[in-house]
Amino acid sequence: MTICNFLVRGLRHGQVTIPKEFRDALGVDEGDLWGMTLQEGKIEMRPATATPKVGSPWLKDLYGLYAPAREALRGRHTGEEINEWTDEAVREVRKERRERSTRAW
Repeated sequence: MTICNFLVRGLRHGQVTIPKEFRDALGVDEGDLWGMTLQEGKIEMRPATATPKVGSPWLKDLYGLYAPAREALRGRHTGEEINEWTDEAVREVRKERRERSTRAW
């Protein structure tokens, strides 16, 4: 493994440019994610990947509860209408949860 050393200047807002040789060696490009660790006065950086968040379990359960109704309405109403009604039901559940959580305080 070849070790490269570069001196880089910090830019506005703490930005630094990762030398092209480093980016090429790591196979990273503009817009890629980096993981950073500060340990014992040193910053360690490594290319990173992110997995999209799957979603809220309660929302999946709620959507599942509406699946039979969605199926029964299919053909008589547009998908857009059914989605709007489902979205409205989700908003109502979220509002009720917020109200319950604020009452608890």
